[in-house]
Amino acid sequence: MAQLWGGRFTKETDELAYRFNASISFDKRFYKQDMEGSIAHAKMLGERGILTEQEAERITGAIREILREVEAGELEISDEYEDIHSFVEATLIDRLGDVGKKLHTGRSRNDQVALDMRLYTRQEVLEVDGLLEKLLNVILTIMEENVNTYMPGFTHLQKAQPVTLAHHMGAYFEMFKRDRQRMEDIYRRMNFCPLGSGALAGTTYDLDRQGTAERLGFDGPTLNSMDGVSDRDYLIEFLSALSTVMMHLSRISEEVAIWNSNEYQFVEIDDAYSTGSSIMPQKKNPDIAELVRGKTGRVYGALVSLLTTMKGLPLAYNKDMQEDKELTFDAIDTVKGCLALTAGMLSTMRFCRDRMEESAKNGFTNATDAADYLVNHGVPFRDAHGIVGRIVLSCIERNIAIDDMTLEELKEICPVFEEDFFEAISMETCVNKRLTLGAPGPEAMRRVIALEKEYLGRDWKESLPDWESRL
Repeated sequence: MAQLWGGRFTKETDELAYRFNASISFDKRFYKQDMEGSIAHAKMLGERGILTEQEAERITGAIREILREVEAGELEISDEYEDIHSFVEATLIDRLGDVGKKLHTGRSRNDQVALDMRLYTRQEVLEVDGLLEKLLNVILTIMEENVNTYMPGFTHLQKAQPVTLAHHMGAYFEMFKRDRQRMEDIYRRMNFCPLGSGALAGTTYDLDRQGTAERLGFDGPTLNSMDGVSDRDYLIEFLSALSTVMMHLSRISEEVAIWNSNEYQFVEIDDAYSTGSSIMPQKKNPDIAELVRGKTGRVYGALVSLLTTMKGLPLAYNKDMQEDKELTFDAIDTVKGCLALTAGMLSTMRFCRDRMEESAKNGFTNATDAADYLVNHGVPFRDAHGIVGRIVLSCIERNIAIDDMTLEELKEICPVFEEDFFEAISMETCVNKRLTLGAPGPEAMRRVIALEKEYLGRDWKESLPDWESRL
């Protein structure tokens, strides 16, 4: 079919070159955003007198009907068109004739695609934020139910000090909370409208860029037309934030896989989020956690790919920028799927509380508290450190915990020990006396849980305008 830009050319594009250049196979994903942008543009043209009011109404009415038919499955977006813009405009011209040809007045495909991608990405930012919010609610529920669930805290994958499951999961709450904050930051920074930038130098038509921006829910128009058509910073920021989300999902997935192992037995993953082996009937594998961990590299790759694409591009628009879409779409789909699956996996997972507490006791996680006991009884810390080290060595040789030693055995090593030592190194005491904000003690945890509930009760999206009602 004839191209929208075909007037300059005297021969058809090579078929292979045409297919290589075409983007309809993937940019049809934002058909709705393309039509919403066209409706806003046509309304503005009518208000400015660039089109008659009747022409603007006929165009917007026809676009709404095209949108309805596409969403109802009555009209197919065919790959015979070069891109989604061509499909919409050609369909409009088929239905309205010359009136349909006036839609593109004062507009270039450069600022049109810049608008479409920005509208699409803006909506995806909101959807990712919503999935993060759901995951945070799952984590908060686990925290509320496990303030007194003792488990070992780790450094270097070695048991270090006793904490609670609530405290451990609270660390992930902070990570995903920061991810939500990044979504809001990206939304605010990207929320400026490039439509009206033209190909790169604006237009001679008296466009109302501010009005169009407000109609589409933007905070205002972009202030430089060259930057307006060539800016992909918001996509790089979004992919960077999505990569961080995946890094956090990968970390928690790694822990789930470890906790699910026979050696730890801290959790039992629900059958709905596990798979078996084709040859070993006893196996129950944490495949969902492993796949989430594995897909992290895929999202990282999208970020690096776009950074590499953009690094050598002169102003303004270059066709290289078409490469932003497929990898961004894939990264978004990947992250959204991983967020939903992780929330489901965690919400159905059974925590083996007795096993966790036993592991904390048998891992000498109370050794630091044993040293603190001696310090509080007048023993210099460096000496106390050495004494407890000898106690741990003795326990390892005998395959017992510190708690299993008798008072007489302890006194042989250091006469300072008294009967109250055993209370001082119990899991409950070790955790409960850590009361500073951010520590695992139950009072500190309840304060944090109250703050996290208050945070989740505030939704930044509620302040956003209902712009679609203005179209």
